[in-house]
Amino acid sequence: MSQLNYIKDIAKFGLENDQERLLSVLNELIEHSKKTKKINFALQLQSILKDAIRVQKTSSLTKAGSDTYFNRLDDKETGELILEKLTSDYTFENLVADLEVKEQLSFFIKEHQAADILREYGLPIANKILFHGPSGCGKTLASYVIAGELHKMMVVVNLGAIVSSKLGETSKNLAKIFRKAASEDCIIFIDEFDTLGKVRDYDQDHGEMKRVVNTILQLFDYLPQTSIVIAATNQKEMLDDAILRRFDVNIRLDLPNENQIIDLVNLTLRNGQFKFASKASIKSIIKDAIGLSYYSIQKTLITAIKRSIFSNMAAKVASPPTIDLRVWRELIAAEKKALKS
Repeated sequence: MSQLNYIKDIAKFGLENDQERLLSVLNELIEHSKKTKKINFALQLQSILKDAIRVQKTSSLTKAGSDTYFNRLDDKETGELILEKLTSDYTFENLVADLEVKEQLSFFIKEHQAADILREYGLPIANKILFHGPSGCGKTLASYVIAGELHKMMVVVNLGAIVSSKLGETSKNLAKIFRKAASEDCIIFIDEFDTLGKVRDYDQDHGEMKRVVNTILQLFDYLPQTSIVIAATNQKEMLDDAILRRFDVNIRLDLPNENQIIDLVNLTLRNGQFKFASKASIKSIIKDAIGLSYYSIQKTLITAIKRSIFSNMAAKVASPPTIDLRVWRELIAAEKKALKS
């Protein structure tokens, strides 16, 4: 059956309020999507279905103190701690990085793809990874690549909601997030991890940071190997040594060199819609871009493309524009100036 037919049946059974047949068709569509390699769609649909069933089970009157009662409270509270739940279409093709970084990521992903084989030999599976380095150097993108390659749902932690001024509340919030990840075999992504995992000697708040760090250590130790924690920070030196030792993989991402900038430019322009007027001039601009992050370089290039399109529109030129290299050079210079100020 085609996807269109599944959608028709879903609409029909939904409007008829035939829940049993609706659930059956939804499950069939999930399996069909997996078989046709629409993995992210299948994961999103599966997550929606699980959440809806859980809400339905707890929507009726429940006895205070029962498991259902606490599950309902837990779901409500956890929702506030999650910034976003997402799937990813990113793969290694989208990542520009050192060969060593790609190899480390590749081995991490292979461990999860071959988890059953490793378990047969009684070997542990790496499931805690730390990305560190300057802002804009691909830490978040590398996380999306892991989620995309492993076809796993990623839960992005709402750090503003996790951290609380109330004594012991931050530790409780962390425990809720990790419990949810364990139940759903998903990826937890925590950006600006240094906010949580600071060196305990830095503590200025009556031992609260020590409690948070100790909680993280315990949660890391008891995290199921089917779940993954990805932490990212610009300030690795701020992290407690005990937490650093708990990470199975520790990867530094750096500013791009000349070859990596060329790879980034080629990746950005890979659909062939836009071209440079002169390839000879590109080399000098790429040298100008050294010292900027992947994010800053791609941002300036995309802005240059937009401005080239606007110039074409003003000149009433219909053909795809060539990228104005003068504009791109000026944007790179402006970006460097802005970052220094």
